[in-house]
Amino acid sequence: MPMDTINMVGQFLLSLSLIVVLHECGHFFPARWFKTRVERFYLFFHPWFSLVKIKKGETEYGIGWLPLGGYVKISGMIDESFDKDQMAGPPQPWEFRSKPAWQRLIIMIGGVTVNFILAVVVFAGILMYWGEQYLPNDRAIHGIVAEDLGKSLGLETGDRIISINDVPLDRFDPGEVTRRIVIDEARIISVLRDGTTQRIRVPEEVARSLATFDNKDAALFTIRLPVTIAQVAEGMAAEEIGLRDGDQIVAIGDTPTGYYDVYQQVKDRYSNQVAPLTIIRSGDTLTYEAKFDSLGRIGFMPYGPDYYYRLEDNRYSLGPAIVGGYKRASGFIGDQLKAFGQMFRGKIKASESLGSFISIGQMYGPSWNWRRFWSMTAMLSALLGFVNLLPIPGLDGGHVMFLLWEVITRRKPSEKVLEYSTMAGFLLLVGLMIYSFGLDLMRNI
Repeated sequence: MPMDTINMVGQFLLSLSLIVVLHECGHFFPARWFKTRVERFYLFFHPWFSLVKIKKGETEYGIGWLPLGGYVKISGMIDESFDKDQMAGPPQPWEFRSKPAWQRLIIMIGGVTVNFILAVVVFAGILMYWGEQYLPNDRAIHGIVAEDLGKSLGLETGDRIISINDVPLDRFDPGEVTRRIVIDEARIISVLRDGTTQRIRVPEEVARSLATFDNKDAALFTIRLPVTIAQVAEGMAAEEIGLRDGDQIVAIGDTPTGYYDVYQQVKDRYSNQVAPLTIIRSGDTLTYEAKFDSLGRIGFMPYGPDYYYRLEDNRYSLGPAIVGGYKRASGFIGDQLKAFGQMFRGKIKASESLGSFISIGQMYGPSWNWRRFWSMTAMLSALLGFVNLLPIPGLDGGHVMFLLWEVITRRKPSEKVLEYSTMAGFLLLVGLMIYSFGLDLMRNI
């Protein structure tokens, strides 16, 4: 197995294990506090056999071989185990069904509560340990380089984005622009172009295309940079003619190349040719005759954004980090709610948004990066909590739905209703898993 695949699988399994164990602890401990018997506590599912199992007291603890989640089996509760024999007998004091509705509600919401707390804590830890680095949008004085997807929105290279739907863009962040268009349904982009402010209306069909699977990693634009030499390659033309670190290339022949995106386009015209190269060095303008190779190269590495722009580097103490962690977690869940709303209204196709553990695993990346790992863990924990709270029988939200009905009406749903609805919800979830797995297989063939 290639090392990049091992890294992705390893990160995904470690992250999922942490999230699932803590989620199930959110059910396990409230159940024990209310003297409810817990028969099993499992990380991952174990059809036919378990990798590890240990009996301690009245509970069997184990690890399954199918990494699709985990579960706790609570006595006297209709769940995915469909233990009809137990439910056929009279209720016992240690059983879930014998406890007051408020206690059962706390047991059921414990898992999603822990998921949200975990997301807040991890996001806060990231802010405390790594801080937050970003480029304020007003410092991006050279504007953007519009990629193909950005051009389809109406953006042009050199634009300076001011606001989205009249809400200022505080940070230079292509992902935030995409998020506002897709999630917040923003359709007006205000840009500064050639000294004047222009309002660009985003075409509806292009906005929808941003939510497709094919465009999930596509950038609308990048930061525009001048051409300043950071390092000269040995044995190539740049070294031979005496170019140095700090030289700024401003023209090839008679064509100005003040920006790297322009330089990349112009240099290809001079493959295997000699051409005048105009540079600025310490305020002086100099001209050299440079021999371009077959790929239009003279041999240098340019400086990146941090050479031209002063980035903000925020470090957080405990209190502000917790506030920031809460904002990130709640903002992520809010975006999921908006996305679900758009799916129900047909504005986002479910087939473009759904993904199985294959898609999730790929998001961890081919190299082991702890910052990305913890960011993914926080988002996956928040996502698991959100999905589990959906009012679908078989999920925690389905149990909560029936418990709220019982609290409001003071009438307990019959066990047959609970059994059949849980079976229907379980089949729906299995169907969604198979469907999303099939989508991923087709995307990766």
